[in-house]
Amino acid sequence: MASYRMSATDFLNSGVKVEDYVRALLDHIASRDADVQAWAYLDSQYVLYQARQLDAIPVQQRGPLHGVPVGVKDIFYTKDMPTQHNSPAYKNDAPAVDAALVMLLRSAGALIFGKTTTTEFASVTIGSKTRNPHDLARTPGGSSSGSGAAVGDLQVPVALGTQTIGSIIRPASFNGIFALKPTWGAISREGVKVCSLNFDTMGFFARSVADLELLADAARLVDDEAPPAAFKLVGARFAVCKTHVWPEVGPGTVNALVRGVELLRAAGASVEELDLPAQFASVTDSQQKVFQCDGQVTFLSEYVRAGSKHTLDPILVDFVEKPAGKTHRAHLAALDNLARLRPEMDEIAGRYDAILTPSVVDEAPEGLSSTGSPAFCGMWTALHVPVVNVPGFVGEHGMPIGLSLVAPRYHDRHLLRVSAAVAPVFERGGWKSTL
Repeated sequence: MASYRMSATDFLNSGVKVEDYVRALLDHIASRDADVQAWAYLDSQYVLYQARQLDAIPVQQRGPLHGVPVGVKDIFYTKDMPTQHNSPAYKNDAPAVDAALVMLLRSAGALIFGKTTTTEFASVTIGSKTRNPHDLARTPGGSSSGSGAAVGDLQVPVALGTQTIGSIIRPASFNGIFALKPTWGAISREGVKVCSLNFDTMGFFARSVADLELLADAARLVDDEAPPAAFKLVGARFAVCKTHVWPEVGPGTVNALVRGVELLRAAGASVEELDLPAQFASVTDSQQKVFQCDGQVTFLSEYVRAGSKHTLDPILVDFVEKPAGKTHRAHLAALDNLARLRPEMDEIAGRYDAILTPSVVDEAPEGLSSTGSPAFCGMWTALHVPVVNVPGFVGEHGMPIGLSLVAPRYHDRHLLRVSAAVAPVFERGGWKSTL
């Protein structure tokens, strides 16, 4: 019998018809959509039409993701759905082309389910209409708001997001789910609205590491050396890294990190404190300088297009109109600084099986006007390393908190193997979803 609670892996192994699974999801969405509001575009009849087409494909011709419903952040082009970027300038705009990642998933047999909400152009922290499914008075995070909420609310098993600072890992933590932000550049950005050429990274949300592995397979993510099929925590080596933004941390994340270290040690792993060299304290400032200069170029065309209509968010207008400090010299110095630090981080991270670090400042804050601070995510995005959010912990108000695992660049599959071993251990961290 089809259940909306099935993961992608469970569905693929179930023998359930795609149409039956889709109907279960659509019924669940109908009961929850007015509250959570995770979708920017969803056509139930078209979803069912796609499901019937997929069910008609002979078994021997089916792809590895046959029928798996995928939510797609509404900055990815989808050839059969609007792509609106949460911008009035693009209302009902529908380029008839798939983004590269959407095409890869579709070619693997996935069902492109609908478009999930985003902040405007995935660039600002002003919240969208979407609410956290675990507490409707709180933000689901952003900018991949709808993708995180839809997967967290069991409305789809997996979804696509993008991260320029913290827009995959933060919503994953706030919604109590897994997420992978791969190595920068490992997945093509073709057909995705640009925010920052130097940081934009395509990634995935799921409710299990096994489902992240399925998506990584479809995206052809590979390491230079294939990791072993299984990873054991006994004898594994981890570092716990608080980073230079630790003064911003809240009590929920403090407790989560302490508990995470305890659980890893109890499972037989060694965990040591990692204080990064002083030069890494410059990462945040360099990232901000690069992002501001990238944004000035990225949003100039939107600014000119808006003209006197003032349809752009004021934050986006500021990217163009307030160039103070945005000199080419400062931009190049920031780029060069990050370029120097990236191989240093690869060397440091390569001493361990993974680095354990905060995903968020604390549990999801109340209110929808902001998507929360990305402070603990920005460093890793700027350094281009892969990151996995692993859920399992709980804040003072009963909301989920995840912790991040980090590895050197292009060790994405290794990091997923490590995450698969860590995940059942972190399940003892106190978070229990009531959905």
